[in-house]
Formats: sequence, structure tokens, C-alpha cells
Amino acid sequence: MKISRVAPLGAVAAIAALALAGCSSTPASDPTSAPSSEAAAPKVDASVKGTITAGGSSAQANAQTAWTAAFTSLATGVTVNYDKTLGSGGGRTNFLAGSLDFAGSDAPLSADETTSAAAKFTGGAVNLPIYLDGVAVAYNSALGKDLNLSTETIAKIFSGKITDWSDAAIAKDNGGKALAAGKINVVVRSDSSGTATNFTNFLHAADAADWTWPGSGTFPADIPGVDAQKGGGAVATEVSKVPGSIGYLDHSALIDGVSAATVDGIAFSNDAVAAALTAGGTSASNGVAGDLSMKFDYAKIKADTTAYPIPLLSYAIVPLAFANADNSAATIEYLKFIATPTGQKVAAAKAGSAPLPQSVLDSVQKTLATVK
Repeated sequence: MKISRVAPLGAVAAIAALALAGCSSTPASDPTSAPSSEAAAPKVDASVKGTITAGGSSAQANAQTAWTAAFTSLATGVTVNYDKTLGSGGGRTNFLAGSLDFAGSDAPLSADETTSAAAKFTGGAVNLPIYLDGVAVAYNSALGKDLNLSTETIAKIFSGKITDWSDAAIAKDNGGKALAAGKINVVVRSDSSGTATNFTNFLHAADAADWTWPGSGTFPADIPGVDAQKGGGAVATEVSKVPGSIGYLDHSALIDGVSAATVDGIAFSNDAVAAALTAGGTSASNGVAGDLSMKFDYAKIKADTTAYPIPLLSYAIVPLAFANADNSAATIEYLKFIATPTGQKVAAAKAGSAPLPQSVLDSVQKTLATVK
């Protein structure tokens, strides 16, 4: 069964048009200003031109499509090319190599990557939150509706300790109702993935006894028998095709034949993932002025019974000083648009993401005002 969170393109266009009704395009003499409240409509400098080359997070893909359509309808001289096939790890790698204007990533730059960015760009690079969603524990819909899995059961399935759907732990998670016997096919990402980082961070923090590996963008190589696929789309397709499959995906990547389990009895919703950010999101700056990296305190999230246990916060990674001045204005203007209530509503319409709080958007705007 598909959880319908991705609107058809025509519907997105209509919703985007409504969202953009409050927007205005301005000449270069009236520069873009950051909104100070939800009522403030974003002003887009229609005079900016250029081609923005970006890529990375596949979780951001649907949102990037919607943002591109909405923004370029106002700034018609701008083209945005976003390559979702890179994945978060590939996005960061290509950004540090200088081939991207910004990277989309579900994990901020690591300490080593931050050092590399400082050597590559004047002033270094910053991580700016632009997209809030959740990691779905996705399973083949033929297993049935309303599957619930506890944190401990999820950790045991992905570590290879539970291998059959008839296991007593799964029955216990579902009110004593046993599932039919059948091999569990565990589908994971073969590439470096921010979705994997968020998923494994959660597993290690919430159940270190069953998931002994630290959080990582790559799935542990010493867990045997997994079905590895490159990219979130390939994971979704594999889960939908192979009976008994389970995997991890950004919620926007769910397709026909793939359902999302509730986790510890809590289903994903925009309110639930927003509650997770409020309850457990804490600053984790990389030390660069204006950096807005965050980390999650999963114990605090677990204590809030309204919060979805596996939130996903995704970033735009940008240099504080662009090497290519021709693209800097267009890129900054594009990211300023994303970090507005309107930009967030456009993403919610297309990707089903949760709009970021105004306080976070204001912080992003403040940092972007310092980028050159």
C-alpha cells in the first residue's frame, strides 16, 4: 500500500501557485529580505541569472523539484540542476571538490570534511537546515496493514538477530498477532547516505545493546545477508518487488507496494516529526560562524509520546564565499526562497515534509546574509 504523500505535478503546480500568491519579484534595486514572521511574503530578486549546479540527498529530491519550479517561475533567468543520484555522501564529496554550488545532505559535514572545506573555501562552509522529514521503516505491503515495530525489534531485524516474520518479538509488537512465517529480506543502501546516518544514529542511541555499531552513512559491512541497493529509489523499488522485504527510506520516497511501519506505536506525521525536532533537536555547530548543524537527543524524543522516533533533518551546505561570483547571487537567492514559510509550504505540498519552525528559518536567513 502506498502512503500518498507526493502530490501529482499538476496539483503541486496549483498548490505552489496559491503559496506563491503572497510572493513578489523585485528588481535588483530592492534586494531580497528575510521574513521576520509567517505573514511576511518572500521577495525574490527577479533580476538574478545563472545556472545553479547542486546535488546530493535523494530525500530532498521531491522538495528540490518543487522549489525549482516555484523559484524559477519568479526568477526566470535562473536554471537549477539538482542531481539526486549522488546521495548525501556524493553531494558532500562533489561540493568539496568544487563541482557543486551547494550540496544537499541529510547529515552535516563531518569534522574532517569541515577541515577540508576550510582549506577549499575562504571562511569555510556552513550547514543550513532546509528540510524536515522522517526516516520510514518501510516494508513490502503484502505483509499487511498497520505493522508496528518497537525500536528493539527494528535493531534486531537490521542486525540480523531476527530473520523471520513469525518471530515472537514481532507478534508482541502487534498485540500478540503473529505474522505468517517467511524470510525477512533486509534492504539497505550500498552508497553513502544521510538517510543511513540518521537511521543508524537512532538505532545506536536508542538500543546500543542490539545495535552496537556507531551511526554511519554506510551500512555496516559485517552484517551478512543484506540486500544492498544504490540510492533511495532503488531501495524503495526492491522493497516493493521482493516479498518479505524491509528497508529504510525518507518518507517522501514511499511508492506503491511499500508501507511504513509505526515505530513504538507512533506513526509519521508532520506534527510528530516537528515534535521530535522541538523535543530533541540541539545545536551542534561545526565552529564556523553561522553554521546551523543540529543533532538529535533520542532519549528526549522517546520521552515525548507525540514525537516520531526517527526524524530526518536535511541541509544545504554552502561556502561562506563562493569561488564563482556569477552563480553566487542566484544560489543565495534560491536558498533564501527555500528558507521562507512559502518555500516550506511548497515543499510540504510536493514531498509531504514538515515546515521548519520560523526560528530556524530566521537563523538560515541570517547566515545567508553573510554569504558572498
